[in-house]
Amino acid sequence: MRTARKRLAIWGSLAALLAIGLAYALRPQPIQVDLATAQTGLLRVTVDEEGETRVREVYTLHAPLRGQLQRVTAEAGDPVKAGETLLAQIEPAAPAFLDVRTEAEQRAAVEAAGATYNLAAAELNKAKADLAFAEGERARARLLIERNTISKRALDDAERIYNVAQANLATAEAALNVRRHELCQARSRLLSRQEIRDRSGPCECVPLTAPVNGVVLRVMRRSEGVVEAGTPLLEIGDPDDKEIVVNLLSEDAVKIKPGLRAIVGGWGGDDLNAVVRRIEPFGQTEVSALGIEEQRVDVILDFADAPDRWRPLGHGYHADVEIILFEDMVLKLPLGALFRQDDSWAVFVAGEGRARLTPVTLGQRNSLEVEIKNGVTAGERVVLYPSNRLADGTAIVER
Repeated sequence: MRTARKRLAIWGSLAALLAIGLAYALRPQPIQVDLATAQTGLLRVTVDEEGETRVREVYTLHAPLRGQLQRVTAEAGDPVKAGETLLAQIEPAAPAFLDVRTEAEQRAAVEAAGATYNLAAAELNKAKADLAFAEGERARARLLIERNTISKRALDDAERIYNVAQANLATAEAALNVRRHELCQARSRLLSRQEIRDRSGPCECVPLTAPVNGVVLRVMRRSEGVVEAGTPLLEIGDPDDKEIVVNLLSEDAVKIKPGLRAIVGGWGGDDLNAVVRRIEPFGQTEVSALGIEEQRVDVILDFADAPDRWRPLGHGYHADVEIILFEDMVLKLPLGALFRQDDSWAVFVAGEGRARLTPVTLGQRNSLEVEIKNGVTAGERVVLYPSNRLADGTAIVER
């Protein structure tokens, strides 16, 4: 009996120890979580987008007429003075080559002009002969009228015929001059390019000077050659008068108002301050890199710092722009601490080793932090990135 009791006591003790071990092993463990502290600090809400610097007023120098452009020697960055700095010159362009048919037409035109010139010369000789005859008739009529041999009407007819002959002679001389010039004009159309070059005197070039003070931003046509009227040649602007243009989505542009402050960074230097000057009143449809059509709006900003700070930024340089919509000292939490609870926002507040479900009221937010208006006080600790294992009252321990 004693042996049986001993065995029972031993096995009972072992079973009790095993039960205690199993109960300890299977007890609920507190969930390890990351915690963040609600604190008052600066919250900044911005609209971020890439921007591009540009000279506010860019003047494009165009060719005023068709001609032969001499080589442009100006370089980008060269300073120019309005009305004084010579940037380009245009001289008359050489005529086009004549094909066989056109050359035959021009030679026929020369022959026709020569024939009309000869006809005009013959008409001039006839007019001279008529004038000589009329002059003789007038002299005889004047002599006979003194002798009362002819009537006064006969003398008047002789005078009239003489005057008409004089007018015909002047007409014939003018017609001959016209035909002579037409013949020269027809011959000039057959001049070769080499003959034109040999006969040309000093170049009567059209000089193109700078329209404003500034620097050459870009040379768009450098090589010598024939240019048409309106061909862009150079761009000129004032490098000390720059602005920034930011192409925003239309849903972001409607949040922006003139006068908002902005921070310009990512250009290779210290951050710069800028101010929104204008939001363009129209949007443009653009296709994103993913092939999605977007409505984009240009927002124009002015630099607010001294020119020495932003002068290294040239025309068309890249910059990252943050337009500040809200900036103030508020009670804030990391955005990762919040989650949706029915139709409101909530957080898990850590206290006494337990997670307490707490609804909160939000204010302003950015991509990292959010303003807390109600529900949490400064110094309270909340769970970051709560999982679905958490519930109100769940035991937690900081990771």
